Amino acid sequence: MAVKPDRWIRRKALEQKMIEPFTDRQVREGVISYGVSSYGYDIRVADEFRIFTNVNSTTVDPKRFDPKSFVEFKGEVCIIPPNSFALARSVEYFRIPRNVLTICVGKSTYARCGIIVNVTPFEGLCQVIFFESDEDCEVSYKDKKGKYQAQSGIVLPRL
Repeated sequence: MAVKPDRWIRRKALEQKMIEPFTDRQVREGVISYGVSSYGYDIRVADEFRIFTNVNSTTVDPKRFDPKSFVEFKGEVCIIPPNSFALARSVEYFRIPRNVLTICVGKSTYARCGIIVNVTPFEGLCQVIFFESDEDCEVSYKDKKGKYQAQSGIVLPRL
């Protein structure tokens, strides 16, 4: 990346509508920060959650996931019961160019509350780090018709 990372993110976000809604600075006014940071973009969690509850003594199996094990919840505060977890979505929607790889990493404030973000190629409550290549990839996630492509709500595991 020849341009400073924060400038690169601003340019891509504005020119290619890569992040919507987009905040061109880091906001910290009484909230956990969000918006452009030095080397990434801090995203926000939306007010929609699916909370796993094991009232049916369900085995968590990605090949046979039981959607009845989840309770849908909408609100600013999500209480996660013991031995449970929650799925959430970001406020921001991302359109990632073919020559960019994004990786999610957790934020310290959430980690200190016991909220862990799995390091994945881009999904979750986290900071997004961008890597740009000199060339487009040969086969993109979109080309592969990725099972989580273009999701707009909270999506349970798929096969």
